[in-house]
Amino acid sequence: MSSGMKYVQIEPLGDIAIIRINRPEALNAMNSDVIAELSRAIEIVGVDDGIKVVIITGSGEKAFCAGADIAFMVNIDPVKAEKYASSAQSVLNKIERMEKPVIAAINGYALGGGCELALVCDIRIAANTAKIGQPEVTIGIPPGWGGTQRLVRIVGPAKAKELVFTGKMITAEEAFQIGLVNKVVKLDEPTAGSDAQVGPAQDQTKRSSDKSETEKTRSSNTPAGSEVAKALNKRLIEDCIQFAKEITKNSINAVKTSKMLINKGMDVDIDAGLRLEIYGWALCFAHDDRQKMMSDFLSKGKK
Repeated sequence: MSSGMKYVQIEPLGDIAIIRINRPEALNAMNSDVIAELSRAIEIVGVDDGIKVVIITGSGEKAFCAGADIAFMVNIDPVKAEKYASSAQSVLNKIERMEKPVIAAINGYALGGGCELALVCDIRIAANTAKIGQPEVTIGIPPGWGGTQRLVRIVGPAKAKELVFTGKMITAEEAFQIGLVNKVVKLDEPTAGSDAQVGPAQDQTKRSSDKSETEKTRSSNTPAGSEVAKALNKRLIEDCIQFAKEITKNSINAVKTSKMLINKGMDVDIDAGLRLEIYGWALCFAHDDRQKMMSDFLSKGKK
């Protein structure tokens, strides 16, 4: 799919689309041009009825997105800062509110605005070498692209304050343990679709193996390390595509409705959320695919 954009690429794969931030020389940091092009890319895939699931990732093997452009921010005044943050929040809001499910393929650093970009995605899948964090306080500002609001909704106030107040980066495994990412991908794990995941119950031998694999991938300045990093990134995208296919085989109308109900439900009390759920549930009965899928299910049961 040719979009005519310099910093953002759209790759259609049937009913799945991959959006790549293509500024690897700056670790895919988002300047004003990237923000504008990302907004355009979201509009393009959003209106394409043939696309059911979107995957967002970064070009190269080093970074998903390193966040805001510090070289731009260093000399701007409060008025320009507000405009910059508003434009970034606008596109992130657009991603979060898009009806279609969005998967973040975190292939490296996801820091500051990069972490905030991942937060607006519905599912987050990370390479085991990824580093995630909100380090804004280390350069004199708080998170400004939604980090103080969305992070707390995902990991809770205590852990959100820890990450924001210290500005520290955490590993993909740590992010999995606190519920910040859904899955961690390694080169030596079974293929996507299995139940294998990285978590606190892993034995010491596996931890040592993971550490060794991570160290090899970090040495990306060597030919061997570069090949490992590329293989890991390829595996990450394959796993994200497989995850997307698990979604696309279902009723996309029901999935869209479910996304809306979950997102809206977080901002209202339980009674209002339950009432909203009834409306969404009932409206799906007006959709053609609902009756067909139910009939197919009953037919299978009779065989």
